[in-house]
Amino acid sequence: MPFFQANGLEYYRFDSLGEAVVHAVFTRKGGVSPQPWSTLNLGGTVGDSRENVVENRRRIFETLGIKVATIFDVWQVHSDKVIITNKPRPLDQPHEKADAILTNNPEVTLFMRFADCVPILLYDPVRRVVGLIHAGWMGTVQQITSKTVLLMREHFDSNPADILAGIGPSIGADHYIIREDVAQKVKESFGEDSVKILHTNGNTIHLDLWAANEILLRKIGVKSVEVSNQCTACDLERWFSHRAEQGKTGRFAALIKLPQG
Repeated sequence: MPFFQANGLEYYRFDSLGEAVVHAVFTRKGGVSPQPWSTLNLGGTVGDSRENVVENRRRIFETLGIKVATIFDVWQVHSDKVIITNKPRPLDQPHEKADAILTNNPEVTLFMRFADCVPILLYDPVRRVVGLIHAGWMGTVQQITSKTVLLMREHFDSNPADILAGIGPSIGADHYIIREDVAQKVKESFGEDSVKILHTNGNTIHLDLWAANEILLRKIGVKSVEVSNQCTACDLERWFSHRAEQGKTGRFAALIKLPQG
């Protein structure tokens, strides 16, 4: 199992990314937040105190030996907007709204927060570019994953075939029931591929976000796609789940950073 523990914290890493790039998806363990955000909550808009969130963030960066001042994070709004950055976000400045981030600067740590939506980590070892995507159903239908890879190609001259992708812990299809209007949007976006990602179970429709985003990655030319198969709603000991906890929960962190040198 690709789980690691350090300083009382636990995090997931992709085998395909390995030691080549600094990356982690942290579980909810090892923080200071009380219920219902227990304990490693990184969400600043869910009711937890700012002091707790800041301390939890400090613990994450300390565990990986990274300076907090290298962080670049965004205000996630379920959009298809991608930001390219070559510098960190000053901690006293407001967040930009976006749901994907790219950088080729090893002095920048890309950082996002999740509680059922899909973290997608990207690494181009040839052009030395990293990316981080937040893809719920809205972002997936807007094909933010494809658009991020396209921007890597256009801005950094990345070859999609060189990119290593990891689809991280998020809600699995068994737990992700959607409305008919959402299913219709999926059909409009994915066309004939929608049969691979929409499943019916009696009177309910289920959406497979893992399969949907893998389809987007492979269609754009990414050959290495590793799926964590970690369902947030299945394992509340490890993960925050907005669905399974009826919205009263925290947010776990995912980050990626180029190595120095």
